[in-house]
Amino acid sequence: MCGIVGYIGPKQAAGYLMEGLRRLEYRGYDSSGIVTLEDTGEVAITKAAGRIDQLAAKLRDASHQGGVGLGHTRWATHGAANDTNSHPHLGGQGEVALVHNGVIENFRNLRDQLEQMGYEFISETDSEVVAHLIAAELKAVLESLGDDTTHDPYAPLVEAVRAATSQLRGTYGLGVVFRDYPEVVLAARLGSPLVIGVGSGENFIASDGSPLVGHTDRITYLSDHEIAVVTADSIRLHDREQGPISHKVSLLEIDESQVSLNGFPHYMLKEIFEQPETIRAAMRGRLDEDEATAKFGGLNLTPRQLQRVDRLVLTACGTSWHSALLGEYMLEAFARIPVEVEYASELRYRNPPLSTNSLLFAITQSGETIDTLAALREIKRKGHPTLAICNVVGSTIAREADGGVYLHAGPEIGVASTKAYTSQCTVLALLALYIGRLNHLSFEAGLRIIEELKALPDQVEKALDTNNEARRIAAKYAGCNNFLYLGRQFNFPTALEGALKLKEISYIHAEGYPAAEMKHGPIALVDENTPSVFIVPQGGVYHKVISNMEEIKARGGPLIAVVDDPSGRAAELADDVICVPSVSEFLQPIVAAVPLQLLAYHIAVHRGCDVDKPRNLAKSVTVE
Repeated sequence: MCGIVGYIGPKQAAGYLMEGLRRLEYRGYDSSGIVTLEDTGEVAITKAAGRIDQLAAKLRDASHQGGVGLGHTRWATHGAANDTNSHPHLGGQGEVALVHNGVIENFRNLRDQLEQMGYEFISETDSEVVAHLIAAELKAVLESLGDDTTHDPYAPLVEAVRAATSQLRGTYGLGVVFRDYPEVVLAARLGSPLVIGVGSGENFIASDGSPLVGHTDRITYLSDHEIAVVTADSIRLHDREQGPISHKVSLLEIDESQVSLNGFPHYMLKEIFEQPETIRAAMRGRLDEDEATAKFGGLNLTPRQLQRVDRLVLTACGTSWHSALLGEYMLEAFARIPVEVEYASELRYRNPPLSTNSLLFAITQSGETIDTLAALREIKRKGHPTLAICNVVGSTIAREADGGVYLHAGPEIGVASTKAYTSQCTVLALLALYIGRLNHLSFEAGLRIIEELKALPDQVEKALDTNNEARRIAAKYAGCNNFLYLGRQFNFPTALEGALKLKEISYIHAEGYPAAEMKHGPIALVDENTPSVFIVPQGGVYHKVISNMEEIKARGGPLIAVVDDPSGRAAELADDVICVPSVSEFLQPIVAAVPLQLLAYHIAVHRGCDVDKPRNLAKSVTVE
């Protein structure tokens, strides 16, 4: 949450900052702002509540001529979304300017101390506290040095940031510039992602790699408790406690097309239509027909070690939790191993009894979700192996897990996850096959699963043909304010995910349930204005779900059915039908997710909602 960009080099910083903020707006869009160190020695700040366009309008009447600057797009935590609380914030008498992502839990105590020292606050934010605290520490460091000029000129800045951050309780990603040191930018992180873009005669900082595309393909990941000293020609890293450290430069594997709309009206629609290829990418090189299994290069556990695992714990948040729930169904069906699915926000504070041979999988698109990271660290602290299913190469969770699997889905910019979800489900199917073959799954069964997986991208391609029907149904029901989503077995997680997509982008109240649970309470909600969306392809519980549809029909509730047999009883009962290709039951949730994503998308468009930037949400949840 929140997006940070920074530039130092020979160009005018403001242009890059605005371009970067637009690419990061999906991380937060309550307000935005930039600061530049002007050639005149002044600090210039412009900020505005609302979307980036509000800031752009203000900048037309503002002067930002310097080659050093920071930008920020905010997802509000402390203080309302207004101009005053927008970042950047000034510290001291303007000698420090700062942007911050994260939450400082002890900011009130620190604010009281700083006010007693004479520092004046103009905002309600916890971030302004950090700016004043760095200014206070810098003043103390410079006073202690006196006339000594033999030290590294940036050592006082590093020490000020080190001393200030050591007092913070919570999370932070910081970009800091100093009025009297116009040739340097400092960055620091704890629990909130930051990367350094390595240029030629210029360098960059950002919350993730997307603002760097087109400017550099070299990147350095900042780890917790590290402070970066960035000039136009150099990057130096310091550990907060250990001092100077070396750093590794990696390749940024994102191209321009992945962060552009490519003719689509919204990123969400673009990413829905990318799913055949992202599912292919998730499977590429991972199917072994000779052994009738899947193969992975990064699990860092031998087959023998995996055979000793007697319990799997899958932990995630939001959409990733829904993929984990489907993973539970697939793993238990194929591998015959007990699987527990935990909300990461709950697991991090629980002390569940885990057997010696338990294994944790953390599932995350961004690799930075704070609750998932904390849960992984807690289980790792207890001595259990931890693996990650993650989309972002070099992310914190990817680096801290003992091993894992990358999705290779490319950047997902729409706030509501689509292609990452189906890629997660695909990878979990591969894992179920792999672990199943290590245990009880026969060679013939493994081959059959491989053939079904190989056909999946083409089946998802066909499911995209439901776009026009989804648009038609969306227009019919866009005025409704309540929806029920119902499915059974493998399609229960699909119901949850369909409901979440609708809630996220259209602001319609929607609930997902196992279809049989409908009569244990939710059926009280049924009326002529509450559509029920049934995921009801052919399978072992098909006729049971038909009975649930009959119950809704008898009470006058509109029925929308996602089916794979247009001549079946489900299609006869439904008021509106979306037909998807027929696949094996364990793959039905992936195929059925497509029309549910399209239905949510078109309803949101019909209601005039901002599909890619839904209210109150941000893409990567890096605060608790």
